[in-house]
Amino acid sequence: MITPKELKERIIREATSRRLGFLLAGVTTPDPPPHISSFENWISQGRHATMDYLASDRSRARRADPRLILPECKSILVLALPYGDLKTAPVKASVNAVEGQIASYAWGNDYHLVISERLRALVAFIEEQVGHPIHNRGYTDAGPILERDLAQRAGLGWIGKNTCLINPRHGSYFLLAEVLLGVELEPDPPFQTDQCGTCTRCIEACPTQCILPDRTIDARRCISYLTIELKENVPTDLRSFIGNWIFGCDICQMVCPWNRFAASDGDPALAPREDVPHPNLIRELELMSEEFNRKFRNSPVKRAKYRGYLRNVAIALGNSEDPSVVPALKKALDYSEPMVREHAAWALNRIENRPQAIDNE
Repeated sequence: MITPKELKERIIREATSRRLGFLLAGVTTPDPPPHISSFENWISQGRHATMDYLASDRSRARRADPRLILPECKSILVLALPYGDLKTAPVKASVNAVEGQIASYAWGNDYHLVISERLRALVAFIEEQVGHPIHNRGYTDAGPILERDLAQRAGLGWIGKNTCLINPRHGSYFLLAEVLLGVELEPDPPFQTDQCGTCTRCIEACPTQCILPDRTIDARRCISYLTIELKENVPTDLRSFIGNWIFGCDICQMVCPWNRFAASDGDPALAPREDVPHPNLIRELELMSEEFNRKFRNSPVKRAKYRGYLRNVAIALGNSEDPSVVPALKKALDYSEPMVREHAAWALNRIENRPQAIDNE
């Protein structure tokens, strides 16, 4: 009969094998996460914006006690899957095109699909080792759990000032996943040290100043929230700060010193698709609904929805302040979606009323 120690070693070895490709793996207990009070305070201050699903009584109770998700849970396996960063981005197609930026985790296939399949394979492996089915529940950025809290307690890294989980060897360009297991595994020691030190680069670099001193994010001002989760008009006072980001944002990771020398090779299943990392914004604004769905099939970008994506593209075109985009924006004034028309009008106004450079010659 396999011992708990040997079982854990086999699980970690399988999870980090080339076959499954997880970068990091650790084990923690299903005890309440250490920073649940910070989460509750964040909710009470309304910093979750319109993400009401985070504030429901059921969701909050489950985040406070993972056993409410799986009563039979005895251990939680925490995993990290790497994705590429700007060092792995394809060369830009044209130096003349007005281009946007998409957060690097969304350059390829939808990580939910990729990771879920691998979690199922890992559970099948565990059941093979123990010789019988086991109670389990897998999540990746979709379940009512505090992922980064559990990851820190499983020894994978520390929660940085930008709220990302940071590993001293691998930086922060990875996605977290968890498997609640009905088997007893020895927990790993928590990652104890905070290695951000006095560095505040992420806080200073954030265009909207959404990173707060208590290592939380005010989602109401976060570019990732504004371009993905927000389904309404983007507040006018924040539009100019979004720059050319049309889905998500990597700025706080780009400036983090721990990512400077970290390996940047992402998982092949998340490899960049053609014309996604630096899309031509004029072409994107001209996408029909069917073209959007086809281009971003099985992609995280679909979460923004068609009208939200075009809304973001219009903002980015306005922020370019490039007169060559005016015809495309004027055409967008006739689009059927009121949200797209409103943001196209804002973009036109921004370009047409931009301060003129003074010619000193």
